[in-house]
Amino acid sequence: MSKIGKKLIAVPATIKVKIDGGKVFLEGPKGKLDLMPHQNIKVSFDDAAKTIHVERINDERLSKSVHGLTRTLIANMVEGVLKGFEKRLRIEGIGYQAKMDKKAVELTVGFANKIKVQPPEGVTVEVPEPTVVLVKGADKQMVGQFAADVRAVRPPEPYKGKGIRYDYEIVRRKEGKAFGSGG
Repeated sequence: MSKIGKKLIAVPATIKVKIDGGKVFLEGPKGKLDLMPHQNIKVSFDDAAKTIHVERINDERLSKSVHGLTRTLIANMVEGVLKGFEKRLRIEGIGYQAKMDKKAVELTVGFANKIKVQPPEGVTVEVPEPTVVLVKGADKQMVGQFAADVRAVRPPEPYKGKGIRYDYEIVRRKEGKAFGSGG
């Protein structure tokens, strides 16, 4: 039995859970999410105990591998509709900045043109400072993917450290070419 898969998922009272045809629907203060688990996984909701139980139908290798994954995905959905997820990006470099253009983020990061990045449905973006971008949403995967897309516009380079990085990310700096005397 999977150590992660056999744990019950506690559901707060503010979240509505519905399981219809094997598909799991969650609705909370931060939004609505749904998941269609693998066919070898059975998800059940105990309304009295307010818990979600994930179990596998058989002990095949594939079933074992998706058991813990499905439980973690549903736990992330519960956390997402309750609290939401957030990624903070920091922009380093002289003249590098971001600003909002309606719902899109407009990045000025050393290219001839400004780059607009449109967030997907369910993801919101804030720019509290010109060098900070906040990506928020209920779906952990969508928030992480959009933050990665924004970072990919200008990843941090190792010589001067310029570019877009996660707030917690440490960029290892390299020493440039040493100028030696001609010989």
